[in-house]
Amino acid sequence: MCTQSVGLLAGVLETAGIATVCIALLRAVAVAMKIPRALAVPFPFGLPLGGLGPARQHEVIRRALLLLTDPGPGPVLADFPL
Repeated sequence: MCTQSVGLLAGVLETAGIATVCIALLRAVAVAMKIPRALAVPFPFGLPLGGLGPARQHEVIRRALLLLTDPGPGPVLADFPL
């Protein structure tokens, strides 16, 4: 799904009290959409977790889930370091 669609859905879920976190391939779209919690990753389309290799994929997921501990106020946007 595109960052914009997921951002809209995340906003609706957060309003209903359900915590969300998105992995965004396009940081500018995440900023414009004011996604409640997002991790911006520098990877190409189709590889939101950074390609093959479970170590990097686990690190992306771990950092994304850590955003759930941020009480806000949102939006919260973090960048995945290379």
